[in-house]
Amino acid sequence: MNTAIHGMIEELKERIDADRISTNETVIEQHSKDESYHTPSNPDVVVFPKTTKEVSEIMKIANQYEVPVVPFGLGSSLEGHVIPYDHGISMDFSLMKQIVEIREKDFLVTVQPGITREELNAELKKYGLFFPVDPGANATIGGMAATNASGTMSVKYGIMRDNVRDMEVVLADGSIIHTGSLAAKSSSGLHLNGLFIGSEGTLGCFTEITLRVYGIPEHITAARACFETIDDAVEAVVAILQAGIPIARIELVDEPSIEQVNKHSKTNYPVKPTLFLEFHGNEQGLKQDVSFMREIVQDFQCSEIHFETETAERNKLWDARHNLAYAYIHGHPGRKLMVTDVCLPITELAGAIRHAREALTRLDLPGGIVGHVGDGNYHVLLMIKPDDPVEMEKTNQLNEEIVQYALKRGGTCTGEHGVGIGKQKYQKQEHGDALQVMEKIKQVLDPKNILNPNKLVSGTLQDL
Repeated sequence: MNTAIHGMIEELKERIDADRISTNETVIEQHSKDESYHTPSNPDVVVFPKTTKEVSEIMKIANQYEVPVVPFGLGSSLEGHVIPYDHGISMDFSLMKQIVEIREKDFLVTVQPGITREELNAELKKYGLFFPVDPGANATIGGMAATNASGTMSVKYGIMRDNVRDMEVVLADGSIIHTGSLAAKSSSGLHLNGLFIGSEGTLGCFTEITLRVYGIPEHITAARACFETIDDAVEAVVAILQAGIPIARIELVDEPSIEQVNKHSKTNYPVKPTLFLEFHGNEQGLKQDVSFMREIVQDFQCSEIHFETETAERNKLWDARHNLAYAYIHGHPGRKLMVTDVCLPITELAGAIRHAREALTRLDLPGGIVGHVGDGNYHVLLMIKPDDPVEMEKTNQLNEEIVQYALKRGGTCTGEHGVGIGKQKYQKQEHGDALQVMEKIKQVLDPKNILNPNKLVSGTLQDL
């Protein structure tokens, strides 16, 4: 440990309890990685703040010593966001998980960043409310805001950027700001919520987040619809959306993924391209929506459709979908999961998924395709051997082909996982001159480049 780091740690101990500042090897190792395939890297120290004031003090000291700070939630990210490649401080928010305020009549809740979405929904349920953004992992709200997460219900309720009203943010110099208000809309000032959400810890540390929440639907119906081809399934999705049916979830699972679901979740679903669907609303309205949907899917060679209205059976269906990544992991011992993540206009989705399946077959890589197809986002789940250079070359080629296909058709290199390390190389191609604007914002807010450096955007201007 160099002298500067040692001096910084000693100064941290003057302002924060020493038992919440750790250089323990196990703790350091836990904060060296996320759930991605990217190479781990150790921080010099892990700090566990409890209050906004403590976060501010940590940032002031880090700024003084010019030491990098990487915010850390649960480490469930998939593109290396929390890996501290420049070492320094890993700031773990696991002790900041309070619900600050529930304003049930305003449909708002304010939370600290370390609370997970499942913990939040367990408390909101007492008020007849829920928060709908649901990435597969039980991620922290702070991490979800940092990556602009979405999930299965984004087709109806939107993504994180649509559901954050206000954030308390500690900047690189330790100053504290708020980015919004409690109002449902505003024409005042620049849209700072939109700037900080998705910034992946590169512009500031979130210490409080005010979220829009929703009433638990009166009735919920889930369905599982099987098709003869992927194209039929995706075209059915387009038709359902064009018909204006207010669907809450619509997920695609391909044949190899259904096989993994059956093995892992002890189900017996037909091994065909399958849509998992869910409808929220009142009883009469749902009956009409479901009936209309049934008519639509029959036009696209739907071979079987099965409905679930009981809570336990609906939960079983969605648990199977949410646990699909773990099903692949358990089904391929000795391999590491890599998940691609692109999003395209809905009209380009069928071609993109067909292209991805052809590439998987051509490169002879084990994996399946799933997607939040209601908003054009799909993933290839790959089981890879990171220590096999030939297979890694094929894997990188597949990811490159998928991303290039999306970018050439007006899509994005990442629909919800974020940029981190894995998608940084596509930023110039996707954003063009706008990347320089992003880099200038980074320079203004973090002139010493200490906040999660060399992630998302560079701390120095790039030539375009």
